[in-house]
Amino acid sequence: MHKALLSFFLTSSYLLQAQVQGGEHVFEFLRLAQSPHITALGSMVVSSPAKDMMLGAANPALLRPEFHTHLGINYNMYYANTKVSNVMYAYHAKKLQTTFGIGLQYLDYGNFSLTDAAGYLTGESKAIDYCIQLIASRSYLEKWRYGATLKFANSNLIDKKASALLADIGVMYADTNSQWYIGATIKNAGITIKNYETGNNQPLPMDLQIGITKKFKKAPFSLSALAHHLHTWDIRYDNPADASDNQLLFADTTTETKTYFADKLFRHFVFAVAINLGKRIEISAGYNHMRRAELAITEKKGMSGFSYGAGLYLNKFALHFSQSHYHIAGAYTEMGLSIQLNQLIGSGSKLSWAERYANQYH
Repeated sequence: MHKALLSFFLTSSYLLQAQVQGGEHVFEFLRLAQSPHITALGSMVVSSPAKDMMLGAANPALLRPEFHTHLGINYNMYYANTKVSNVMYAYHAKKLQTTFGIGLQYLDYGNFSLTDAAGYLTGESKAIDYCIQLIASRSYLEKWRYGATLKFANSNLIDKKASALLADIGVMYADTNSQWYIGATIKNAGITIKNYETGNNQPLPMDLQIGITKKFKKAPFSLSALAHHLHTWDIRYDNPADASDNQLLFADTTTETKTYFADKLFRHFVFAVAINLGKRIEISAGYNHMRRAELAITEKKGMSGFSYGAGLYLNKFALHFSQSHYHIAGAYTEMGLSIQLNQLIGSGSKLSWAERYANQYH
């Protein structure tokens, strides 16, 4: 099994090299984080062992049996009054030894007025994007988990429509003794079923990500580093109008022909920290270097690229809050709720405390 997974990752990495960077993909909304917790950690997560079912949207291998009958919900206002909704439900099938999940990602861009060439109003239309997700995750030996997410994405942008069938493949290695966690995932690999325009094939927003998380037995925090777009080395937008660097760190200093090696390297990385204040509260923060490099402006960089948030874990509920800074124009604020339905209303077959412990810690 592990040889097959390794072969899949290597083959997919080779195939992904033909993809284009720089916002030239369809279904770009699939890159958005689907929960405040993911956003707080830099908008990308593949190795976090946190007790949050919604992390399974970032890496299917993170969906574990302890999330049996958990329901995650968040509804937020994105930029330009775009309404963003994410829902996910998890169920562990003991006989199949598999944890399943079903999710919906939905973006409503609002109503748009339609006019003719002379500017006369002819009607109204809506623009929406959505993605239906089916997730399955299993354990392998004692320290490994692997999972897959099958996605159907659909886009209705006024008079243009498109749809695609995609998949995420993820693995997770968890050494609970040494507190090392490693994850990897291929995201949004698939085919376009219907294009916006006939005969015009647009590339999908595929990505290859690998991350590592280190927890400390005698310290209440964990550190994470994630590398993304590993199938393409140069993901830097080369803008000749840029007179200076927008980065917080790793700026190049040469004045003649610049190679931008450091910038190209660190645009692949997202760094995050999670601090546990007891068993109920978690504070998270992340730094996305590519976001800051692309969206910060020279005159006032501000907090571009940074994100932070908090989680409150109760017996039957978990609340998450986050803010992410794309640009000085304002931060994106998110709130999310996770409900343990089997504890709240007795929905589904309950897992005993001993079973939960065994499933989590083997």
